[in-house]
Amino acid sequence: MTQLPADAHRPGDQPTRPRTIIITGASDGIGAAAARRFSAQNDRVVLVGRSPEKTAAIARELGADHYTADFSRLDEVRDLAATLNSAYPQIDVLANNAGGIMSEREVTTDGFEKTLQVNHLAPFLLTNLLMDTLVASQAKVITTASVAAKLFGNLDLDDLQLENRYSPNKAYGDAKLANILFASELDRRFSPHGISSASFHPGTVATSFAADSTSAMRFIYHTPLKHLVLVSPDKGANTLLWLANTTPGVDWKSGAFYTKRAIAATNPQAGDAALAARLWDLSAELVGVAR
Repeated sequence: MTQLPADAHRPGDQPTRPRTIIITGASDGIGAAAARRFSAQNDRVVLVGRSPEKTAAIARELGADHYTADFSRLDEVRDLAATLNSAYPQIDVLANNAGGIMSEREVTTDGFEKTLQVNHLAPFLLTNLLMDTLVASQAKVITTASVAAKLFGNLDLDDLQLENRYSPNKAYGDAKLANILFASELDRRFSPHGISSASFHPGTVATSFAADSTSAMRFIYHTPLKHLVLVSPDKGANTLLWLANTTPGVDWKSGAFYTKRAIAATNPQAGDAALAARLWDLSAELVGVAR
């Protein structure tokens, strides 16, 4: 019997129309790699990126729709959500992939620590503003997290902005831990309404990650060490493709954190349901959406 690749649609699951898949952080790295692979399987890919030039270049290559938004400005996230809601009455997959590690502590024009906003608050806001469409579409919401949650994360909701204990690694680890908690709480609140969610670590991927950071991680990503320890963006996109193309409740557990297509251990705080609920409520208050 012929075996399908693990990230291929099963015949019974193949949609009768092209799926609409929105990918943030799609102008580079695993976002761009995933977009190419979704496009190759005839999905309708919608690209969101910060760089107009890089995002437009990938869009031209794929013949895809594209939009630009700077996640360090929440007004741009709100405008993006309004545009997406108007243009796409059906959203089958939302891949919250945008993010990054910063340098010195910086506060955005919205008044939030930049790492937290770009990695957590902006995708939290975008997802909530798209929620009616996502529920109507019975969508999958897939969030790119990181092993940094385990290595560096230690969330203190009384100092979420890291006014007292900032470092680039801690800020990034806390934000990636927030991504994992977001995926689990999204499942708890919205799985009864048909939403499926997951977070995943793509591996240590050879991208422009940490280029502008003072984190020691930049020495891995931007020195010859990268040839020894980093994987390609295409390989990094594998788990995202698998989650998007397979069936929650059958192939994977909604709300869980994955590495290499398997549930993975991460920061102990990721299993704290009360923390996840409190983080959701606090995030909703900060960005001005209903709890």
